[in-house]
Order: sequence, then C-alpha cells, then structure tokens
Amino acid sequence: MISINNISKTFPGGVIALKNISLNVKRKEVVVIVGPSGSGKSTLLRSLNGLDKIDEGSIIIDGVPLNQHKKNRLEIRKEVGMVFQSFNLFPHMTVMDNINLAQKLVRKKKKESAQKTTLGLLTKVGIADKKTSYPGQLSGGQQQRVAIARALAMKPKVMLFDEATSALDPEMIGEVLDVMKNLANEGMTMMVVTHEMGFAREVGDRIIFMEKGRIIEQGPSPQFFENPAQERTKKFLSQIL
Repeated sequence: MISINNISKTFPGGVIALKNISLNVKRKEVVVIVGPSGSGKSTLLRSLNGLDKIDEGSIIIDGVPLNQHKKNRLEIRKEVGMVFQSFNLFPHMTVMDNINLAQKLVRKKKKESAQKTTLGLLTKVGIADKKTSYPGQLSGGQQQRVAIARALAMKPKVMLFDEATSALDPEMIGEVLDVMKNLANEGMTMMVVTHEMGFAREVGDRIIFMEKGRIIEQGPSPQFFENPAQERTKKFLSQIL
C-alpha cells in the first residue's frame, strides 16, 4: 500500500528531519511509530500526503507516485486521511456540516448522500447525538472523534494519526483510542505516531523506533517490546514504560 524509498528532508537552518528512510507498509497493516520528540516521526507522516515536501527519494501510495504532478498529489490526498494533534474543525459550522463539507466539495456528493454517510460515521465513533452541536460545545475527545469521522468520510485507503491523543485530557484519551482500535480491527491500513505504549503494543502489527531522522529499529510488536535488539531502543523503552 505504501512504498517509501530513501527519503530525506532537511528544514531551513540545516535541521535534518529525515535521513534515508525506506519503509514498506502492507495493505491492512498497522504500523506504529515511536521515539523521542524531534526524531522525525511527524515529518514522516506529513511527507506521505505532501504536507512536507521531501528533498530526496520517492513515495508511492497504492501505485500512485507522490511527485510534482498536481493530479497525483490531489489523488493521494483524497485517498490518505490524516488526523492531527489539533482538531482543525471549523468553529462556525456544526458537526454535520464539518463532516459534510469535503464530501460535497471533493467527492462531489449530493447533500442527502453526504448526510447519510456522516450520520453513519458519527454513530460509528459514538457521538451521533452531537450532530447539530458546534465544536466549542464538545469535549476534546468528542472533537477528535469528529475529526476522525471527517477523515473517514472521504473513504480513504490509508489513515495517518499524528499524536491524535496528545492534546487530550487523560480521561478522554481512551475514547479516541477505542475508535482507532476499531478501525484497525476492521482492516484499515494505518500509520500511527503515538506515545501511548499500551495502544502500540496491543494494536500495532509492527513498531518503528525513530531518532534523529532515522529508523533505529523496527519489528513485530511482541518482539519490539519484549526483546529489542538495539541498546538505544532498550533505553527508550526503559524510560517510557
């Protein structure tokens, strides 16, 4: 589903965010990316839909190369859903309208069809009763679930989660993680940046540990947590678990 080949990214000032990253993600695989702050995790995710432009290498998603051709970039953005730390909801629009908008503008759906999809997704994420509410009337966890529903409304082939729970109060984290777990169980291809090690251990098919823009270690979840090969990985796990 995702093929990443020797990508590198340096920000102004010489800050190396990614250095020769190569990675393949299979269809229906859940890949969880962990590591210290500033290790390039978010940049890696953002590069997959063109939010951060890479300097070198190539990215191919479901056979479509992410290159300078506008048509390809738009196609990939349609097929790759992304959920951020911040919810990025339009505050002046209801929950329904927030989720309907891209369906009508990008997928060219009629209003009735968009609303039917939206209601189904709000039920799926457990907040159908909030359809006429505005973002300011919702808790952080509820807003993030709206953001997930909005991404799913585009029927993406891949979902990217960039620390989707890190801005939430502790008691709200579980409700968002439950939605993500359900998506994984349904076979959604996912790449997840998170500090939630319990989630990573339970849901991740493969764990990737990054530091200073490089992949230090990767492996199946049980092996990664129980028998890491690299000393740096062992130290990281000892500090965070």
